[in-house]
Amino acid sequence: MSFCMYKIAEMWAKGIIVLTKCALTVNGKEHIPRKGPLCFVSNHGSIFDIALILAHAGRPFGFIAKKELILVPFINMWISLLGGLFLDRKNIKKAVHTINKGITYIQDGGAMIIFPEGHRSRGQGLLPFKAGAFKLATQSDAVIVPVAIAGSYDIFEKTKLVQKVPVGLIFASPIAVADIPREDRKQRLVDRVYTAIADELARYARQTNI
Repeated sequence: MSFCMYKIAEMWAKGIIVLTKCALTVNGKEHIPRKGPLCFVSNHGSIFDIALILAHAGRPFGFIAKKELILVPFINMWISLLGGLFLDRKNIKKAVHTINKGITYIQDGGAMIIFPEGHRSRGQGLLPFKAGAFKLATQSDAVIVPVAIAGSYDIFEKTKLVQKVPVGLIFASPIAVADIPREDRKQRLVDRVYTAIADELARYARQTNI
C-alpha cells in the first residue's frame, strides 16, 4: 500500500469511529515499532476491528482475508487497497502461495495483522487461538505486537443499531519472534500472545467495571 493510500485509509477509519460516537480508549501505541518486520496479533470480535487498528497503528499493514470476500462489493475494494491478500482455503497450493506472499511482505519490512481465533467471536469472549495462524510471524522472524480490543462487538453487531459504547484498544508489549528458539515457537508464541491479550482485556474490564 502506498503511503498516500494508507493516509486516506487511516482518515476513513478515523471518520468511521467518529460517526459511531463510541467512547474509545487507546493505550500502548508506544509499543508499536515504527519500522521493520511486524505482525499485529489481535482478538477479533467485530467488523469494526480493522478500522480501529487502522486508525491508530501509525503505519500501514496488510492482512489475509478469506477468498469469498473478493465477491463482496466495496469490501473487496478496501481489502485490496489496504494490501490485503485473499486466501483460498480449499486450494492448498494457492493458499501456500498467498501465505508466502505475506511472509515476503513482512520480511521486506512490512506489517501484517493476524486474527488467530479464525473468525469473529461476536461477544463470546476470547476464543482459542489456531497455532497455524502464527505462520506469518514465525517464518518471517517478525516482532509481534499483541492487540486487545474490548467492546467493538457492542458498537453495532450486538443490537444492529449503532451504540455509543465504551471501546478499548490496547497495544501490548512487543514480542521478538527471533528471540524464541525455532523448536519452541509454535506453542510458546500462542501461549504468550494469548496471555498478553487476555491480561489486557481483563485489566480493561476492571478499569471500566464491565
